[in-house]
Amino acid sequence: MPEREVSQAGAEAGRAAVFLDRDGTIIEEVEYLADPKDVQLIPGAVEGLTLLQEAGFALIVVTNQSGIARGFYSEMEYEAVARKLADLLAVEGLRLDSTRFCPHHPERSGDCPCRKPGTGMHRAATEDLGLDTTRSYFIGDRLRDLLPALELGGKGILVRTGYGSQEEEGLPPAFQVADDLLQAARLIVPG
Repeated sequence: MPEREVSQAGAEAGRAAVFLDRDGTIIEEVEYLADPKDVQLIPGAVEGLTLLQEAGFALIVVTNQSGIARGFYSEMEYEAVARKLADLLAVEGLRLDSTRFCPHHPERSGDCPCRKPGTGMHRAATEDLGLDTTRSYFIGDRLRDLLPALELGGKGILVRTGYGSQEEEGLPPAFQVADDLLQAARLIVPG
């Protein structure tokens, strides 16, 4: 089945999701994060994720991890960081529905469909969980985190945390801007 049809099949299944970048959106930006002790939640992230979870959205982390292809850290180190984030969120009563990562870098491993702004990670989660991308949101601190919304029919929100304040200028008008994940969640689930 072609990828486009997979996405549409997921759309018919129905559940809306929020596709979230990890670094600079949920946790503090740390260049080539490899050590779980460096994982720090961004203020407002827990509250924003809670609001989205309580509204019934699937929470999907989609993260480019080119540090693996570049040899800065291993997949095992990436997994340790992902576990730390999951543990921190679990303490707050939060559970991610899925976490997807792209370990590639074009200069090291060639082009791949999963590296954002590609939609491979989004499509895989959509197929696995029966999501409706046309009712979904795409949140991140970089334009490449939002661009999949255009292809998959969702809505994008840039957060000013991480690199977001540098990416805001010249942002296409199709996207909204929020100070942080909590404010983005309030745009999605108004008070």
